[in-house]
Amino acid sequence: MRCKGATSKAYQAVAEDPIRFGVLGAARIVPKALIQPAQQLDKAKVVAIAARDPGRARNFAMLNGIPHVVPSYRDLIEAPEIEAVYIALPNSLHAYWTIAALRAGKHVLCEKPLASNAVEASQMARTAGETGRILAEALHYRYHPLAVRIRDLLRSGCIGRLRELQAHFAAPGIPGDIRFDWKLSGGAQMDLGCYTLDMVRYFSGQTPVVRRARARVGPPNVDLEMTAELEFGDGVKAHISCSMAPEAQAGAWFRATGDGGEIVVTNPVAPQIGHLIRLRTPRGEKREVVEGKATYFYQLQAFVAAIRDNQPIATPLADSIVNMQLIDDVYRAAGLPPRGAFG
Repeated sequence: MRCKGATSKAYQAVAEDPIRFGVLGAARIVPKALIQPAQQLDKAKVVAIAARDPGRARNFAMLNGIPHVVPSYRDLIEAPEIEAVYIALPNSLHAYWTIAALRAGKHVLCEKPLASNAVEASQMARTAGETGRILAEALHYRYHPLAVRIRDLLRSGCIGRLRELQAHFAAPGIPGDIRFDWKLSGGAQMDLGCYTLDMVRYFSGQTPVVRRARARVGPPNVDLEMTAELEFGDGVKAHISCSMAPEAQAGAWFRATGDGGEIVVTNPVAPQIGHLIRLRTPRGEKREVVEGKATYFYQLQAFVAAIRDNQPIATPLADSIVNMQLIDDVYRAAGLPPRGAFG
């Protein structure tokens, strides 16, 4: 690849320059997660894409205003003009191409879940440390002011002593969806349950133990639905559920119950399309909406700030590793192998 105006020498970024992104994978999420937010930020620019199918990559680039199509993933991560890579590949390819991109000197924003399993996530984090590059998991809901508000409310003690947490996320799958492919590390817990696990952890500030889980299996080893029971310290329990079954009713919610009240949140995953916080106590019910832009805008803004200004990221790798370990534990508790365990 040679971007327009580039010289034969490696591109040298300075603090004032926009970060030049390359995309691995022509996935449906790319416009929402990267292209549209980059159009709202002066410090981010999407300049290239590579996909397994070159024809699809060309069509995708034309539709989304990406100026360059690169022949292969390897060519893109080695292009000197690219400073950061957004990885929108199937889960099974996250670790390999993230590690390759980091070693090529690129910063990486990798779609959730970060890896196929906790072992891969640890390898990715170690490589980021060794290379001095920024690696962040695109668990976008955490970057919205709503997530911070829920966390602050819960930790303020406004509902008294915490008793129980619940989180649910459903998004029906479609025929041929890669989420149903075991070899691509598919499954409801991977695609949707990663959010529910992270919510009960992030909002409470505690890490649970998985006590039991039950899966509705579709294709071999692939969970169409998953429910799990978790336990925190001091007797606090959590129940999480997710579904990508074709008949599932789309939606997401979070509930925290204490001995002095309850917090119920509709749509904590994508609050920009509508959400509501309901705080119920013996004094009555209060309703609240937290204004803000799309979760993806805040995510990209934070990723750019981490690169240019050394700002902390809202999804630190230590959290991503813990979440992957819990996902592995949920699968084991449900009698299924963790993703990537093909041997």
